[in-house]
Amino acid sequence: MLTEFGKVFLFMLLGFLVVAGALIAARLLRPNRPSHEKLSPYECGEDPVGDSWIRFNIRFYVVALLFLIFDVEVVLLFPWAVVYKDFGWYAFGAMAVFVSLIFIGFAYELGKGDLRWDKPEPRIPRYEKGVGVVQDPVRKEEPEDVVM
Repeated sequence: MLTEFGKVFLFMLLGFLVVAGALIAARLLRPNRPSHEKLSPYECGEDPVGDSWIRFNIRFYVVALLFLIFDVEVVLLFPWAVVYKDFGWYAFGAMAVFVSLIFIGFAYELGKGDLRWDKPEPRIPRYEKGVGVVQDPVRKEEPEDVVM
């Protein structure tokens, strides 16, 4: 007679064997015809150019993170919109607090400048011997096609 843990162990073992058997059967039955086209990395229909270990601007990640945060909050608004009449003023007040928190977060991100795409480059101080720490002035790049 099996204990409860024995039944769980057998269930997990059976699940592992089914998955392993399916993977082994797929490996034995699939065709194996590699080619240059199949072995090349897929870049949305474009030929990959350059090294894959390049540094991306951090703004891409910040915008993606902010999108996820606000997207999840907006997803929570849809079920509320369906049933808010059933719960009356309590549901309305709870969602008003929730939406106000969303707007506070949005205003914080807006004030912090994370939603601006054209942030200026940071000015990095440097040390000059005999002078001390010097802050480089902001570089104003002139267009190259200007004739003087």
